[in-house]
Amino acid sequence: MSSSSAPSSAAKLSANMVGTTNAANAANAANAAKQAAAKMHRCFTCRLRRKKCDEAKPSCRACKHLGLQCEYKRPMWWSSSETRKGQKERIKNIIKRTKLQEKSQQGIAMSATTPPGLCHSLPTSDTYSDGIGCTRAPSVDSQNSLDYNFNAVSTPGLYDSISMPPPMFAPSFHHAGQFAPYEVDIKTESQLFIDDIPTRRDSTISTFSTYQTPPVTGHPFPTENWIQQDYFESRRESFAEEPLDFQVFDFPHGSFSPSHQAMIPVDECDQYLLNHFIENVVRLVFPILEVNQHGSARSDIILPALATNKTYLHSCLSVAAEHLKATERIQGEQIDRDIMNHRYEAIKELCEAFQRDTDHAQTLEATLGMILFQCSVGRADDGPAAEAVGDAIDVKWHSHFLATTQLAQRLELPAQLVALNGQPHAQPPFNMTLTSWIDILGATMLGRTPVFADTYREKLIADSPSGLAELMGCDDRIMYLISEIACLEALKMDNMDEVQLCAHIKHVGDQISLSEPPPGTVRNPYSSTGAIRPKQLSTNLTAVFRLAARIYLCSLVPNFDRTQGSVIANMVNALSDTMEYIPAGPDGFDTSLVWPLLIAGSVSLPNSPFRTMFSERANRLGEASDFGSFGRMKELLKEVWRVNDAALANGDKQCVHWRDTMRQRGWDFLLI
Repeated sequence: MSSSSAPSSAAKLSANMVGTTNAANAANAANAAKQAAAKMHRCFTCRLRRKKCDEAKPSCRACKHLGLQCEYKRPMWWSSSETRKGQKERIKNIIKRTKLQEKSQQGIAMSATTPPGLCHSLPTSDTYSDGIGCTRAPSVDSQNSLDYNFNAVSTPGLYDSISMPPPMFAPSFHHAGQFAPYEVDIKTESQLFIDDIPTRRDSTISTFSTYQTPPVTGHPFPTENWIQQDYFESRRESFAEEPLDFQVFDFPHGSFSPSHQAMIPVDECDQYLLNHFIENVVRLVFPILEVNQHGSARSDIILPALATNKTYLHSCLSVAAEHLKATERIQGEQIDRDIMNHRYEAIKELCEAFQRDTDHAQTLEATLGMILFQCSVGRADDGPAAEAVGDAIDVKWHSHFLATTQLAQRLELPAQLVALNGQPHAQPPFNMTLTSWIDILGATMLGRTPVFADTYREKLIADSPSGLAELMGCDDRIMYLISEIACLEALKMDNMDEVQLCAHIKHVGDQISLSEPPPGTVRNPYSSTGAIRPKQLSTNLTAVFRLAARIYLCSLVPNFDRTQGSVIANMVNALSDTMEYIPAGPDGFDTSLVWPLLIAGSVSLPNSPFRTMFSERANRLGEASDFGSFGRMKELLKEVWRVNDAALANGDKQCVHWRDTMRQRGWDFLLI
């Protein structure tokens, strides 16, 4: 408030008016705070059910009436979406029993012969077991509609249609960077031909809900808008602490708009693979991007590519079959044939695209998909889709990546990335950022210099991000330094002078030290409401990558011995301690830390706390720890530990390198 230069009487009057206004504002703020606090003081059972709560103690009226346990202190089942779902199901069952008892007490008898119209009214929001009407959107804890039966598709056919209804919220959300809720409708058509004459056409529609609730601006929520209310409460703290940067990337496709429609061509026999891919595989591919930009992986990357890129589609169907085989333990010729056929079709389409030498952006998109999706599915001992696939169409990831780098150069993506230096709100090309992720960590798999190392060096000097933190979790500067370490390793393998090598190692080590954050920066990534804070999560993930980068750098020192001194052991222990700040389990982010876990685990000693930590987190991850890059990394560490621990027990301090172990076992993994 600016001061007044008027005469003293006017100044006093102005001061009185200001005081009155401030008092009124303070009263309004206090009332608003009380209302907000009241909304936050609902019992956790009512919050889970998204119902009003009278906050009576020890049990609110709603819980008491329905026979539910009223929880005012945060219960254990509130800690994750899976436990919340389980608790919600238990509450539904309790409510069902309570309502049945009430009906029986009221003497309502229903026989099997009673006409439905005489004993049932039309369903309303009050007639459902949990009090939630069927027209309301699905829970924010789930990406799929709870009301849809995915087994209801009876006549799969030739084409799938993706359509989206009008937005459910005001247009201002789009301006704020939020994503409009929509559903993926799979329209399946089949046509019967007799003597090449069409005689019959059938169609069915199934729906995958991709609804995600954005926060509401202005007045947070109307009285009945319980979805926005619950979302606003759960994300209030994280939004206040970490304003999210939406639209980080320049995506290759336009984002799906509510009026957009696209057709996904899929044969009748492959319908189940497309369904499985959308329902189960998509969520595994970009977990960090999903935290930073909710729904972006689907709407901006995968669904548009499925609709427009035939090579990409066949690759996704092959990956879906691999995921089914790995997770459901499906055996037999059919599943192997599905893997083989779609992989063959993808390779054939890719070869034809290279021959045409056109549509470079689509070809790049497809090759990146072929590389990345393999990191999310399959087991270490699966081989190339079992014996059925054969070597003829088993193209190694680095062969695909060679084509990727050529396409990126044709499209001038590295130059576009460098041109963004100095632009604070620039949007890097998404496919170049994805290429950089694979290039940097993939180079460490092969002991080579990253293809675009010069580009990353320019970005490092300019201190210009490429979007890696938003895509895969690690700060861009640390990823650039890992690229520098990979360059040093390649020079070492080319017999670089040891004095020069050590000088470069010291220089890179100093650069890593300059990136160290202040003490206490790594902390709990959850807000007080249980929501993930994306920027804090990235800070924690970066801390793990930074320690792994130091270990990787130290391993280049001539005559490196993991058993000498305490430096390596202390860094491995520090990495183990930092893992406490990374959410674990199926809903956690261990699968985003495959590379640092490999680097630290490969030099860990038999009695290292790392191995206990790793075993416990793998157990918490469950069956998901057996497939994808995490499963392959786990099998590789087991083999490295078996060989090195046996040698150490016999007094031999020499250890086999994890890369040599992969060669000996015939493994060719991309562990990112």
